[in-house]
Amino acid sequence: MAGSEDETVWGEEEYVACLRDERRNFAWVMQRYGGLTSAEAEEAGLERYPYEPSGTPFRGLIFHDEAWHWAMLRIYGDRYTVDHPEVAHPSAEYEALG
Repeated sequence: MAGSEDETVWGEEEYVACLRDERRNFAWVMQRYGGLTSAEAEEAGLERYPYEPSGTPFRGLIFHDEAWHWAMLRIYGDRYTVDHPEVAHPSAEYEALG
């Protein structure tokens, strides 16, 4: 457990696992809905979820929304929930990724 306000509430191992999962999920959405190749999608995941060293202020703040949301913003823009209501919520396929 973190000892100061600048540290995350998770340990390094948990942070890295979360980072890996969100990168994977983001890449999956970018490939499935955004039309990127596997390599392009993986690179997009790495860019969207860079590693932040322990002690970085607000480390992991990106996790406040799930990868589905960040990918849809990139694919369809800020109004995706209005203009594309069919993707306003994660698909069952996405949810099954874990």
